[in-house]
Amino acid sequence: MPKTVGIHHITAIVNDPQVNVDFYTKVLGLRLVKKTINFDRPEVYHLYFGNETGDPGTVITFFPWTKLPKGRVGTGQVGVTSYLIPIGSSVFWKDRLDKHSITYTTSTRFGETYIQFHDPDGLQIELVEREEGPLSQWQTSGINVEHAIKGFAGSILYSAKPNRTVEILEEILGMEYIGEEDGYLRYQTSASLGNTIDIKLSPSVRGLAGAGTVHHIAWRARDEQEHHAWRDILEAQGFKPTEIKERNYFKAIYFYDPGGMLFEIATDLPGFAVDEEPSKLGEKLMLPEWLEAERTKYEDILPPIKID
Repeated sequence: MPKTVGIHHITAIVNDPQVNVDFYTKVLGLRLVKKTINFDRPEVYHLYFGNETGDPGTVITFFPWTKLPKGRVGTGQVGVTSYLIPIGSSVFWKDRLDKHSITYTTSTRFGETYIQFHDPDGLQIELVEREEGPLSQWQTSGINVEHAIKGFAGSILYSAKPNRTVEILEEILGMEYIGEEDGYLRYQTSASLGNTIDIKLSPSVRGLAGAGTVHHIAWRARDEQEHHAWRDILEAQGFKPTEIKERNYFKAIYFYDPGGMLFEIATDLPGFAVDEEPSKLGEKLMLPEWLEAERTKYEDILPPIKID
């Protein structure tokens, strides 16, 4: 049985693309590594933010729908996105959040202290210090290497059926059970980024899709062979995975877990430098080959984004 090494990416829905870009680049200091379109709804952007090269385990992506109603965070969703920061950088991040007038709280889970706040659309975010994980080399907005977000620490899943989601994490994805504490189960993978998955056991309101909610979470597949193996396993277990979809920067399959969350399994390769030079990532609207002939149409439809 294959085992995922961790989170590949997390995708959320927001409203204004400029507000989204400004927050994740200017406040959190991530790099916009790809500006493209939602391959299934090409009239909508698909924006990717991560470390300097957009490595798996660092990338959060967004579908900005300007007029989409607000959603509600709840069961059937990824409830919290957790980011990893270097040891000793919590004071820096608290000061930075204060500077940008962002209200935050702190809490402890499994012996770790989390700084918790919301992005402009209401997505729940937290920062946690850990030794593991390589330092990000992307420096911007007054954030140096010693303080920069490394990538994901993990996430909190708000499953409508926690015990059934546990079966997916353990028996399909091969995660290791770590323990239970204060109403959370913890699972872990072998990667140094995006390796900690908590499941909230207490019931919550039912999640409603919309702006300010997570659309799906993607798990890493090392290569196409492993990717195909997972699709066969899911199909044999009755999970009805989609066909393998070409996303240019990775290949993807999707399926719903019994707790209502949309899961994806994505290949690590080829990555974001497949159609842009590494030094130019995120600067130009990139379209898949089958839409390149309609570039002018989509450049007119999509709202302009300013990247400082």
